[in-house]
Amino acid sequence: MVSWRETLSRLGLALGSLVFTLLLAEIALRGWGFTPEAYKSTARLVSTDQRTLLDCYPTNPRAYFTTDLRAPAARRRYLHLAPHRYDAVAQRAPWAVEFRYNTGGFRGPEFSPKRPGVFRVAVLGDSFTEGQGVEEPDTYPRVLEKLLNAAEPGRFEVLNFGRRATDLPALYGIFETLLALEPDVVVYGMTPNDPERSAAFEARQSYVNDWILNRGRMLIGRPDHALGFFESRVVALVQDRIESYRTGRETLRWYREMFGDGNREGWENTKTYLKQMNARTRAQGGAFLLVSWPLLVGLEGRYPLEDVDTLVARTCTTAGIERHDLLPVLRGRPPSSLWVHPVDMHPNELANRLAAESVAPLVLRLASGSR
Repeated sequence: MVSWRETLSRLGLALGSLVFTLLLAEIALRGWGFTPEAYKSTARLVSTDQRTLLDCYPTNPRAYFTTDLRAPAARRRYLHLAPHRYDAVAQRAPWAVEFRYNTGGFRGPEFSPKRPGVFRVAVLGDSFTEGQGVEEPDTYPRVLEKLLNAAEPGRFEVLNFGRRATDLPALYGIFETLLALEPDVVVYGMTPNDPERSAAFEARQSYVNDWILNRGRMLIGRPDHALGFFESRVVALVQDRIESYRTGRETLRWYREMFGDGNREGWENTKTYLKQMNARTRAQGGAFLLVSWPLLVGLEGRYPLEDVDTLVARTCTTAGIERHDLLPVLRGRPPSSLWVHPVDMHPNELANRLAAESVAPLVLRLASGSR
């Protein structure tokens, strides 16, 4: 029988081993300079007429952003956007991407009447289509236009009807606008947060990170993310992992419920909108193509919204809607290699190019069938 002294001795040895292990881990993390990944918050500058916008980022990790708001030339060009807060934004988030909008509120030049002999493609969508964080020539509608005209010079025109922060039913309103411009093909770039959300669903939901903008990594209201000397790196690491797990779990639940019983009314309305967009485009003599964008997470392993992707595919098949899935195109790549920024998980220029390259053959096929 083990005595109480021996039991206490064993517990003391175990506790001592644990403390020693934690001490070694603390020393190692300090030696590596570990700090939980965090960034000063992003920012946005918008002109009073809503025709010019800047997406502003705290760092430039891929050296993609070419506008530095701290530069005198940039300050002269953009100071009028926000005279009273420009310098504060330039200090916090100096790296910017410019957006120019036409009178319809869409990125790019004015839309003109359709010219004879031109095959017109209208691309509908949200911030993925508008190209948040991406220069206009690198957005997938612009790259698509370039690829199409490389195959048949001068024949194709692609109009970008992307608008950030827009979901159904507002997207259906934009669809009705673009129909008036007589598109030969309507490409709807659908993202997993596009479905209509019922009031009951919205009232129940609360989430921190939607896997598009990583708010959990933004230092909102904090001056920096440096740990003090007496703050434990081990504790910070554990807290960071727990928070990442928690927000990931809640985010996954939010998306799945949007397509399930938790948002039954909204999802049923969404399916109706998809059917109507397909029917109305075809009735006008055009073709409708739904392009499914995955969220840029979990692409190297099991994609967390695989069941949602399957549901959308089944819905399109049942409704007779042609669908192109971008998940196989992007799968296998490190998600961070496709992000605009570590706190902005919108598709970057590489993801946009891969999307355009995969969509172009489908549009060319539709164009050849229209001759």
